[in-house]
Amino acid sequence: MQLSIVIPAFNEAEGIRPTLEQLSATMAGSDLEYEIVVVDDGSTDGTSDQVRELERELPAVRLVVHERNRGYGAALKSGIHAAEADIVAITDADGTYPNERIPELFRRLVDDRADMVVGSRTGDNVHIPLVRRPAKAFLRALANYLSGHHIPDLNSGLRIMRKAPIVERFNLVSDGFSFTTTTLMALLARGHHVVFVPIDYHHRQGNSKIRPIQDTFNFLVLILRVTAFFEPLKIFLPLTILLFVLGVTVGTVQLLAGDLGDVTATILAAALQVGLVGLLADMISRRN
Repeated sequence: MQLSIVIPAFNEAEGIRPTLEQLSATMAGSDLEYEIVVVDDGSTDGTSDQVRELERELPAVRLVVHERNRGYGAALKSGIHAAEADIVAITDADGTYPNERIPELFRRLVDDRADMVVGSRTGDNVHIPLVRRPAKAFLRALANYLSGHHIPDLNSGLRIMRKAPIVERFNLVSDGFSFTTTTLMALLARGHHVVFVPIDYHHRQGNSKIRPIQDTFNFLVLILRVTAFFEPLKIFLPLTILLFVLGVTVGTVQLLAGDLGDVTATILAAALQVGLVGLLADMISRRN
């Protein structure tokens, strides 16, 4: 088995059949030995029934079922654990990603000896709702700074990756939507070879599961958490400098006013403490 394709699905009865038929036709035309693992994450709309019907027609399709909805990340973990191949692709069940590019992305991973190839939604035909673009741009810029890498697409759901380094980091990945962001930043933070390939992104079939405000906040916290785990000085050092400059500024103003109070000492002490905590966190991160 050369490639396992994992598809998480939650209430995707409308889109799962055409997605699997199109993907199976694409893979049948390639020279790859493959399987398609669909993880039904507690659907209530008959998604599993659709997949079971196709299992009889498409022998490469396998179904894994969660009895209750556990989340996008949990579905991907189950699918990757069940995958037989050492190289795993993930994609969505809603028809938004150009799954016909999967064989090409697989060859790119092998040829470049990469650990992950991400389908970056920066192609000529990309449909991302306008209301989500400002938040995505802000999060991407923050991730670029904190990771020290240029990340064209932070959380694309179409990618191919080697199974081993991903499974090693399952302890860092929540069961929610953070799987793609966490694994990407974790690999970049430890020097793994990640390649970004431009792809298109189409209108989805069915209803979106994204909650714009809540999920944006969760992604922000996630980026900070992953950075604090791998590169803590990227967070603590700017905060230390900010507190130090603030302390010096307040102290100068108070000195000129002839009243050098305790506020300056408190701010400078806070700067020292934050800096020391950052150094300790960096030492622990490097050791681990």
